[in-house]
Amino acid sequence: MGTISTDEEGIPIMTRPSAAPDTSGSGAWDRYATGPDATSAKPAAGPSTVPAAGDPGGGRRGPTVPVPAGPAKHRAPTIEDNRFEQVLESLRRQIRDLEFAEGLAGADEGKALQADVLAQLSDYVLPRVRRPDIPLLIAVAGSTGAGKSTLVNSLVGEQVTTTGVRRPTTNSPVLACNPADVDWFSEASFIPSLPRVRQQGLAMPGKDGMLVLAATEAMPEGVALLDTPDVDSAVAAHHEFAAKFLDAADLWVFVTTSGRYADARVWEFLQVARDRDTSLAVVLSRVPRKGRRRLLDHFGAMLEANGLGNAARFAIPETDQIAGERFTSNVADHIREYLADVAGEAEQRDRVSRRTFIGVIDSFRTRVPELIRRVEAQIETGRSLGAMVDDAYAAAEKRIDTAMGDGTLLRGSLLARWQEVAAGGELAKSMRPRGKRSRKARADQIERGERVQALERAVRDALEALVVSVSERACEQVEQRWREVPGGEELAAKALNKPGTGMLAQQVRQEIAEWQREIAEMTAATGATKRSVARFVTFDHDVVALVMIIDLLGYEYSHSGGGAHAADASGPSPQRLLKGLFGAQSLRSIGQTARENLRRRVLGLLEYERVPFDTVLASAGIPSDDSAVQLYQATYNLEIAR
Repeated sequence: MGTISTDEEGIPIMTRPSAAPDTSGSGAWDRYATGPDATSAKPAAGPSTVPAAGDPGGGRRGPTVPVPAGPAKHRAPTIEDNRFEQVLESLRRQIRDLEFAEGLAGADEGKALQADVLAQLSDYVLPRVRRPDIPLLIAVAGSTGAGKSTLVNSLVGEQVTTTGVRRPTTNSPVLACNPADVDWFSEASFIPSLPRVRQQGLAMPGKDGMLVLAATEAMPEGVALLDTPDVDSAVAAHHEFAAKFLDAADLWVFVTTSGRYADARVWEFLQVARDRDTSLAVVLSRVPRKGRRRLLDHFGAMLEANGLGNAARFAIPETDQIAGERFTSNVADHIREYLADVAGEAEQRDRVSRRTFIGVIDSFRTRVPELIRRVEAQIETGRSLGAMVDDAYAAAEKRIDTAMGDGTLLRGSLLARWQEVAAGGELAKSMRPRGKRSRKARADQIERGERVQALERAVRDALEALVVSVSERACEQVEQRWREVPGGEELAAKALNKPGTGMLAQQVRQEIAEWQREIAEMTAATGATKRSVARFVTFDHDVVALVMIIDLLGYEYSHSGGGAHAADASGPSPQRLLKGLFGAQSLRSIGQTARENLRRRVLGLLEYERVPFDTVLASAGIPSDDSAVQLYQATYNLEIAR
């Protein structure tokens, strides 16, 4: 067995006897034996291994690491531990409560980052803060067909996981640990969301998505080996499953083959280990005799180029020496010796786990700000979508304000009906001496009523057409602008399919009818009743209300030449008649109140029309404005606490 030294991080490094470790080129691979055809001699059995007759593992049986004198003792949490746990819990809560609007910019990336950070906080960081003495978890991960399961069985010394053609298509990881540690890996402590089953008898695969717990005396207390799903499986869900276990592990043993080591998926996982400074060993399996050195040199160069030059490296030759789903020679001895060195004693295990733990905490300095950027991108998109609604309906409000005061509506049918009423002397006929009501007057009232009703309908039609057209224009503008935003098209479709849309015309007519009644009531309650003319004549308040509406819609402005349709404006001045009945001051008061009431009603209709857009935005899951600020604060608190 080689001598033990430590790297600059304090992690044990096993070197060949009488040779200093070489971290460049092919020499880096010579730090460890590479199987039965290696130039170095087979390492002697260490004091922690127990020989067993007939054992297919090359005279070795038992755990990958020596059984220590005893598991690490659990120390009571300190005040600093409790404070750190509270800060981490706060960070986890802020991340857990985040929402992302499906389809909008940053949603997919944000959800992936959220799930990644949240899983590592829940499954790795917080458990280790609460229980410093938890077992060291070594995850064996890698490519399809790389021999991970065979390696795990060989390291344990007995079959705990299955191998074969179904392994690349199954999703049932197997965790081997000492019976004394199996309870720690129950749902209460280890990845609570994951269902699991305890293995009984011969190793059998579990159902997809289920963790198999294999308790065996061959494993020492305080150490667990995990056979994970393939990182490059044809099933995408297996990638996420493998990542979940790697996020919860203290040490990665990453296995790939001589034919797949250059695959992009392999390097995605290795770069994650690099970025988080995870304790890492890489195993290149199925290495052929011919061209072995050139192959190892190339893989080593790729490790160096990707910032993984300090990772422990091992090679397993192409071999058919497998029996009982384990290697039959010393193929795995060099990996066994490495694990014995880095995980054999509680203090050494603590170094490995501490390095990975610190690396994960350090990674939050970049991962959480990246998550915040995704949150801010969604917030900005939400603000932009909301501003589009505000702008469209503010423009609609302005168009209605202008059209209701500049005489724009006094054209076409409305103007013709007004001229009929004015030319027929309806205004004068609506007033009569008190107490006199002849048979001819009653007949005239019937004829007058028809023309007044036609004017009344024309007023409602004109106002309805204005509000409906302006509202539809605003809706179309919002829809068009939302569809220009990635993900906005789906939101626009939801808004336009909301129940209750398409009823605006009916609501406008109802509001205008109520508004007209308000004006009639105001003319009856004030104005003429206080003037001397009221002692001699009585008048039809509904007719007077219509006259006032014509005045409010800008007849005088249009008739004076200021309006766009001044040439069409003709007939008696409604304002002159109204002043005679009410006086200038009273007329101004009634007119101002009536104009404000109409504006309030119309703007209320516009507000109602924009509700579907506001509702869709509110329910889209866009992060709240203060969520990014709270995340920044939680990240800052973590920096202070650590």
